[in-house]
Amino acid sequence: MNILPQPVLGILTLYLNDRKQLEERKIYERMTQEGHRIGLKVIVFTPSDVNAEKNMIQAMVFDPVQGKWSRSWRPFPDMIFDRCRIQRSKRFEQLRVFRRRYGHLHFLNKPLRDKWTIYQVLSRRPEFKNYLPDTAYFGSLSDVYAMLKRNNRIYIKPIQGTGGRGILCVEKLGSQMYRIQGRNRQRAIVPPQKLHLSRMGPYLLNWKKGTSFLVQEGIDIMLPNGRVHDYRMLVQKNGSGVWSVTGCAGRIGPARSVTSNLHGGGHAAEMNTLLRKWIHAEQKVFEVRAEAEKVGLGIASYLDGFYGPLCELALDLAIDRSGRIYVLEVNPKPAREVFARSGDKEAYRNAILKPLEYALWSYRQKAKKTDPSD
Repeated sequence: MNILPQPVLGILTLYLNDRKQLEERKIYERMTQEGHRIGLKVIVFTPSDVNAEKNMIQAMVFDPVQGKWSRSWRPFPDMIFDRCRIQRSKRFEQLRVFRRRYGHLHFLNKPLRDKWTIYQVLSRRPEFKNYLPDTAYFGSLSDVYAMLKRNNRIYIKPIQGTGGRGILCVEKLGSQMYRIQGRNRQRAIVPPQKLHLSRMGPYLLNWKKGTSFLVQEGIDIMLPNGRVHDYRMLVQKNGSGVWSVTGCAGRIGPARSVTSNLHGGGHAAEMNTLLRKWIHAEQKVFEVRAEAEKVGLGIASYLDGFYGPLCELALDLAIDRSGRIYVLEVNPKPAREVFARSGDKEAYRNAILKPLEYALWSYRQKAKKTDPSD
């Protein structure tokens, strides 16, 4: 059998702005260091760094020894790890073109669809349906009012978006009065205000303007201190190509926030510690965590088969006082800092390492299929 050259993993990302700023530069540095240790070369690039005529990439390369970044022209990598998050920019349009033109390359992960489509896909499976909160597409105000008939508290959220942007919480106060609060599209807190039914309709239509939203049942996840909390579970393929739970951490929102996202000022906590404060019974805490991990692995495996290859997913979970688990949403491009902030150093390191180990495994599997001497 031929000795394989050192494989190259290309991390595909998007610049945040025209100054070519990267959101996860420190993570990519760690990935380069870990890759170097296990025999995997890591480069970083965006669609705008690709020269289609030369079939080359002006990649960003981190030198772990010097601790410095540099640029160099490179051929296309052996594998691509797509870390691109949705933007409203010309950069995202460049990404669409790249995915169409180079879809034949070896991607570790394919893009998922929007939150509403994923909800529909999962709700068709009886093993997942009971874990999904009541959810509907916000086509008109009648969809909101129908959800409010069934629930005293609902959430209105964009079907595409991250970090808690554009999320509204609507609560019934009486037959005609409602409390509305949330976060705008810049993630700033929108303080609570009371609205009469006659004013709420125009408010919601204005909020929705130009964007697709869904409306979702609100789960009671408010801690005694008045702050909301949920859980972020990271599920990744390991160095044998098998889905495994890397970790799960609690997230506690700041004061007056209807979301718990860390980027919105929330803070992280170790899952079991937070669950014990919420559920109290130790045996129940153990059972809930085990059930949550089983659900996470099941959903990851199902979506992997449905959409094509994936290598990691994050699930945002709400857990009510009785221990019932709700999957609020599935995120295909998860951040990792929740584990660093919760103090789970092992989960944080594995969150960085597992995609690299999976990339090596994936590369070797592909090489076996094409090696005639095998």
